[in-house]
Amino acid sequence: MILQRGRRVIAALLLSVLLLTTACTPKAPGRFDQAQKESTQQKSGQAVAKSATQGSEFNKLFPDAGDGYQRVYTQEKKGFAEAKLKKDGKDIALLSISDTTSTPSAVAKFSKSTKKIGGYPAVEIGNTQTAILIGKYQVKALSRDPSFTASDRADWLEKFNLNGLATLK
Repeated sequence: MILQRGRRVIAALLLSVLLLTTACTPKAPGRFDQAQKESTQQKSGQAVAKSATQGSEFNKLFPDAGDGYQRVYTQEKKGFAEAKLKKDGKDIALLSISDTTSTPSAVAKFSKSTKKIGGYPAVEIGNTQTAILIGKYQVKALSRDPSFTASDRADWLEKFNLNGLATLK
C-alpha cells in the first residue's frame, strides 16, 4: 500500500515538473509573427499620403465600355480606383489607376523601361500585368483570363484618358 502511494506521489511530481518545464519554454515564432510585428509598429494613417488624389477623380478617366465589354467599378478610395472588365458575364481583366505619392517604390520599376504605351513608360509585371506611368500616376491592366493578352492590356491602357490624367493635379 505504501509502495502504491509512493508511485502516485512520484507520478504526480513528474507530471508537475513536465507541465512546469513545457509551460515555461519560449514559443517558436510563427510564420506571421514578423508581419504582425511590422504592421503594428507602423503609424496609423501612413498607408495613404494626405496629398494623394481622391479615387473619384480617376473614374472619369477610365475607358468606356463597348464592343461586348462591361466596365464595373469595384473599388474607389483615396489614391486608388479600380474597375473590372467583363465580357459575356466573365471577369477578364482589372483596370486601375493609383497615385504613387503613397508608394514611391512603385515608380522605380519604370526607370529602366524601354517600352512605351501611349507615349508613356511601360513595364510588364510577370505574365499578367502591364503598367504605365504618367507623372505620379500608375495605370495598370491585369489579366484575369488567359484570353486577355499583353496586346489586349496595352490596347486598353491606351483607351484611358491619358492626357486628362497627365493634367490632373
